[in-house]
Order: sequence, then structure tokens, then C-alpha cells
Amino acid sequence: MAAARGDAPSVAARAAALDRLASAVAALAGAARAAAEAAHQLKRADDELAGAAVAAGFASAQDAAAVLLPRPERERLEQRLDRHRAELAAAERRLAEPEPAEAAARPPADLPGTRAALGAATDRLRAAHAARDAARVRCEALAAIGRQLAELARSLAPELDRYARISRLAALAAGTSADNRLRMRLESYVLAARLEQVAAAASDRLVRMSGGRYTLVHSDGRGTGNKRSGLALRVVDAWTGTERDTATLSGGESFFASLALALGLADVVTDEAGGMPLDTLFIDEGFGSLDEHTLEEVMDVLDGLRERDRAVGIVSHVADLRSRIPAQLLVRKGRHGSTLALAGREDA
Repeated sequence: MAAARGDAPSVAARAAALDRLASAVAALAGAARAAAEAAHQLKRADDELAGAAVAAGFASAQDAAAVLLPRPERERLEQRLDRHRAELAAAERRLAEPEPAEAAARPPADLPGTRAALGAATDRLRAAHAARDAARVRCEALAAIGRQLAELARSLAPELDRYARISRLAALAAGTSADNRLRMRLESYVLAARLEQVAAAASDRLVRMSGGRYTLVHSDGRGTGNKRSGLALRVVDAWTGTERDTATLSGGESFFASLALALGLADVVTDEAGGMPLDTLFIDEGFGSLDEHTLEEVMDVLDGLRERDRAVGIVSHVADLRSRIPAQLLVRKGRHGSTLALAGREDA
């Protein structure tokens, strides 16, 4: 027991010390094995590191470690690499969908043509922008002009109103206004009053010339089409009781009417001139269209005018008048010009 106990105070203590020693030997043996394994792994790691360094283009692992980035930079690059891998995975998932796969199966795009179309579209866009800017400038200018015109219109409104009144009055006086029912000019309206007087004075003579058949009346009836009214004459036929146009008169009747109007005008002018007489009246042609009976009636009327101290000059080539006119002035044309001579004194 003493031998077994040794230096220990008791056998149990000796046994416990031996157990501890055995455990320590076992731990040491395990540590030795772990160290050997670690040394083996280290060798393998060194070999792999050397192989990786050579594969990466380095001469040795020490050369590779010399270019090793700092830890913050490595972490940043690792994060970037992780993001790239995530984006790559998302792109691969998107490419695996049907639509991208169908698009990938299509023929490749015409990049040169697309670039040319893009350039043309860009040019058109620039031109459109320039046109828009120019249009905006013009619109601003037109708006300014519009404001100026509006201001002018407001300032000219009284003048425009005055012009409108004057224009309506001018149209009414010119006979072109819708308010002028007879389309009669102002001067025609004034002359119509005188024409009524002339027609009344002419009717007194035309009744005697036509044997009581014809009288003249003034007509302000509206003319056909765009013709003005106010200076028309109508003839009243006592035989038929109708009123008709003076254009329906025969040649001799028209001569009577013209002569009556001329004499009536002379009477009206004499009255307007304060009774100052018109002593001379010239009648140019028209006698050739009269028959013998009508010519006698006309000469009787003209003789009646002479009896009231009026001189009546007749310009005519009718031979029958020579026996009825006492004073004659003959006009003869010749090679060297026309000559004048009094009847009965042709040598003068």
C-alpha cells in the first residue's frame, strides 16, 4: 500500500493523480495528432496557395500576398461582387421568361439603320424645337399686335360708329342700300321733282301735238335687275286708257314727245330763272321720220313758238321744210372745206 501510494498521502490521491496524468498524456497525444494533422493541412494549404498564386500569374504566394488589398477595400469589392451576382441572377431569371426568350429568337436588330433613323429623328426633333421656339415668338408678337389692335379698336369705336352712319347715309344717297326701296340716287330724287314739272309742262304741248291722245307722266317705279329708278317717263294713251313705256311710241310720236319735253324743259327753266325767257331753240334732225300730216302739225307748233317772239332753228336735210322756213342757212361741203350761204344769196 505504501509502495502503491508513493508520495501521495493516500492510495486514492495516488489513483487520482494517475488519472490526471493519464488524461494529460491522452490530451498530449491528441494535441500531437492534431498538430500533425494541422501541419499536414498547412502543407496542403501552402501547396494550394502556391498553386493558386502561380495560376493567378504570381511567382509565389509571397508575391500574391504583397498585392493583397486592404480589408475595407476587399469588403467593398466583395459587396460589389455580391450585388453583381444578384443582378446576374435576376437577369438570368428575366432571360428565362418567355418574352425575352422570344425576343432573343428574333433576327438581330439593324443597328446601323436604327442609328441612322435615330439621327434623322434627332434632327427632326431639333427642327421641331426650333420651329416651336419660332412659333412661340410669333405667337407672342401676334398677341402683342392683337392687344394693340384691340386698343386701336376701342379708340376707333366712336369713329367707326360715325363711319357706319355716314356709310349708311352714303349708300342710301347712292341708291345701293336695302333701305332705299326704289334704288334711287339722291341726285335722281332731286331731279325727279324737276322731271315731274318738265313732264307736266311737256304734256300740255304733247296733248296739242297728238290731237289730245298722249300725255307724259313721271314714274319712280323700280327698274328691272340692278337698274336705278326715279328718272323714268311713261306715256298715257287716251285712246286705250293705258299707261305704257315711251319706247313703244312710233318714230313720229317719239319726235313729238322729244319736242314736247324740250319745250317743257324750256318753260321750267324760264320759271326757275325768274321769268327770263329762252329766246332761241335749236332742233337737230328727226324730221325725216315724219309723214306729211305729222310734219304739218310739227311746223304748226313751231310756228306758234315763233309767234311768241322765239327763234326756232331747225337742222335738217328734208327738202319739204325749205318751203316752210323763210330764213335758211345752207351748208355745202367741198374739196377745200364746207361753205355757208344764205338762201337766195348763194353768191355772198
